[in-house]
Amino acid sequence: MDTFEMFRKDISRSYAGPNVSAAAQSGSHITAPVLTNNTITGNVHIIHNAPGFTWNHPHSEKTQTSATKSLVFKYKTRICSEYQYVTEYNSLPGEHVLLSERYTQPLILQRHRGHKEREEEICSSGESFQQVLSSRSSEDSVHLNSLFDSDGHGISHSAIILQGNSGNGKSFTVQKIMMDWASGDLYKEWFDIVFHLKCKEINRIPGKNSLAKILSYSCSLTSDQISQILQHSPEKVLFIIDGFDELKLTDEIYDTSPNTDPLQKAPPVVILCDLLRGRILPESFLLVTSRSTATDTLSKLLKGPQRFSEIMGFSEKRVEEYFQKFFQNEELFRKAYTYVKANETLFTACSIPVVCWIICTTLKERFEIGADATSGLETTTSIYVDFVSTLLEHHCQGLSQSVPILLRSLGQLAERGILEQQVLLDEKTVYETVSDPACSPFLCKLLFKRRIHQETMFSFMHLSFQEFFTALYYVLLDEEESQRKLTHIFSIPGSASLSYSPPRFAAVVQFAIGLLNKHVIHTLRKKHNLVVHPNMQAYLKKWILEQCGYSYSDRTLFFLNCLYEIHEDHFVKEVIEAWKKINAYGAILRRTDCWALLYCSQCCQCINELLLVDCQLTSEKLFMILPALHKFKKLWLTPEDPSDSDLVELMCALTRGQTLSTQLVDVNPRRTNFENSSVDSLNLSISEELSSICIGTPCCQVPAASLQSLRLTFPHTKLINIDWTKLFRLIHQKDSDALLHFLYSFSKLKKMKMKVDCLSKMWSVWALQIIQNCSSLTELEVDADFLLEDGIKILQRSQPRPACIMIFHGFICNKQSRKCTRYNDRQLSCNQEVKIHLNSQGFSVETLRKPLFWN
Repeated sequence: MDTFEMFRKDISRSYAGPNVSAAAQSGSHITAPVLTNNTITGNVHIIHNAPGFTWNHPHSEKTQTSATKSLVFKYKTRICSEYQYVTEYNSLPGEHVLLSERYTQPLILQRHRGHKEREEEICSSGESFQQVLSSRSSEDSVHLNSLFDSDGHGISHSAIILQGNSGNGKSFTVQKIMMDWASGDLYKEWFDIVFHLKCKEINRIPGKNSLAKILSYSCSLTSDQISQILQHSPEKVLFIIDGFDELKLTDEIYDTSPNTDPLQKAPPVVILCDLLRGRILPESFLLVTSRSTATDTLSKLLKGPQRFSEIMGFSEKRVEEYFQKFFQNEELFRKAYTYVKANETLFTACSIPVVCWIICTTLKERFEIGADATSGLETTTSIYVDFVSTLLEHHCQGLSQSVPILLRSLGQLAERGILEQQVLLDEKTVYETVSDPACSPFLCKLLFKRRIHQETMFSFMHLSFQEFFTALYYVLLDEEESQRKLTHIFSIPGSASLSYSPPRFAAVVQFAIGLLNKHVIHTLRKKHNLVVHPNMQAYLKKWILEQCGYSYSDRTLFFLNCLYEIHEDHFVKEVIEAWKKINAYGAILRRTDCWALLYCSQCCQCINELLLVDCQLTSEKLFMILPALHKFKKLWLTPEDPSDSDLVELMCALTRGQTLSTQLVDVNPRRTNFENSSVDSLNLSISEELSSICIGTPCCQVPAASLQSLRLTFPHTKLINIDWTKLFRLIHQKDSDALLHFLYSFSKLKKMKMKVDCLSKMWSVWALQIIQNCSSLTELEVDADFLLEDGIKILQRSQPRPACIMIFHGFICNKQSRKCTRYNDRQLSCNQEVKIHLNSQGFSVETLRKPLFWN
């Protein structure tokens, strides 16, 4: 008799304890609970307290439960102490942060996604990417407290697979689960005890060990204490096995006979696999984390019923929450979050928690040394280089090849997909290019259903990483091959109809240029022994200078981003000064482009011309570029539906930061809503002596005899003193008297020109009053569609100040009654165009010749 089950039937139960009669041949073994009142014959080896066997023994059970509870309580206390802190990748000895200051709930889905959904997630970016995540979140997302909830069929799953890409927060999530369980905030009713096993640590455990001994390596309990705990309610035990993809599986897991006893010894990997299979403590629960490259292997090993879950990363809301927790300072948080949100590529990458950490860490360091966002805090390329370095250092143990060879093979794979415009790569192609894709933290393994079969495909974490690895591959080639490949990819147009559109693979080009930044080159060499040929930077700089000679708007924004990525102030200054015009007419201006424009402008003292016309210049984007606008000699803007306060900020930025002796600014808002706008156009002309501002009002709002436009000219130094808010408000309110008194305050006002529908008696009096009360005013011109009779009579009886000229231009209707007053009536034969002069010499009327053709 050599098994526990064979003698179980011979036990008679009583309150005094079980009576066992056991007989064995010499050399046999019996595993049984503590035996009392027993008759044993033969050479019997007794192992005390074998788990999996219970009996009615009220007194001993009560005592044992109390002891177990005490052990679990101490264990929880130790967990709370250890797991409340996080040691970050760059932490110095003894340095740590609180878990609560870093952990942010990621988006977790409990379903597989199909081919189309995966492509959508990989290819989308910016706001469209966040919309994709938002749709996933509203459909199938789960919280940590519902991972073990029964599914739609009412089935409870004892084994949960938690899949996630490298850096997506699997281990962080495990730490949060452990901390919340120990604190009594999670799974309180589900699990009496939760054990945490790290696969990379299991790989290092030598010799043969029991499950209890293996568990003791990773917690504060001894193997005997663990054995005692496991005897009771194994159905209330949760094992969290973190990093299955790091487990070094061998043939032993298939060749060794099954282990069913927690005290039985075997190689640690074998014991762990028997736990996964449910051979040891089959009633217990399992939560296993893994990268996608090992999920299919895990699923074949894991007991059932299983449930699949996947960490998708951070939603937009969670990215914001992470930044808030990290900075713990509202001003710094806002500055950092606004900066990153403006960069579509970086903001998309922020769905990966470790990228969030890299960006926050880097920006915090920049803020601490006083760096400002206008100087361009970080390039997209530098963040991607830091991400790759982090994964190579911390998520890439046991590589079978060197880092340069791995990166080269990944680059070849990425390039093939880019040129074929494929983000889902077939298994055959991947294995032909990358020798061991399962060990690469940059690849994701995807399983899809295809008719009656499964199809395996691979992808990079996101299209942007595929583009980055393509660029990295190009710049690490020898000089001749590198230039050949880059020249080829430059030549592929983004649009068949536009020969001067940006290259189709603009992101690859921008990454390639960013990789030639001197600091990035230094990082690649120092950390990974990767060498960029020294002539490559000169080659790409020459190409940029040649291409920037053209002013095609479709390429303008692309080159601004290239300059931002190379991030070398002297070279940027050289390019911008050689650029005749920064012309983005008709292009779609993104927030990323605004940061690039802002950075490039900061490298120069003076820039010739900026044209941002019909390029979706929203108020948000306008605010981003405000600090740069005073540097352009000529400025043409068409902001979309700006408020009066937006235009006030624009005027303040242009006048207060003025460093140029001359500047021409033309602002023509694109309006869809005129209700709360007082300004339809703004023209600012600055010269060394006199400057002028012309304000136009929306035509659809102008009632008869209202002010249509107002031009004011005064010394250059007086621009900064104008209360733009009050001026715009008075124009909007159409309060001519209040406007009149406001203009009296312009002590150095030299010239004024105004446009009205009709020169009525009221406007004639208004014009005479402004002349009399503004002693500095020497010239007043009024342009009207029609000069009305009562208005002219006022002028005939008036005399302006000496040395002051008044001119009134418009049409006079010669009809005796029902006189014309509308703009479209001007071409009628009854109307005559005239110009009235009023000065110290008196009143005179100049008749102007009628045009042969009317517009």
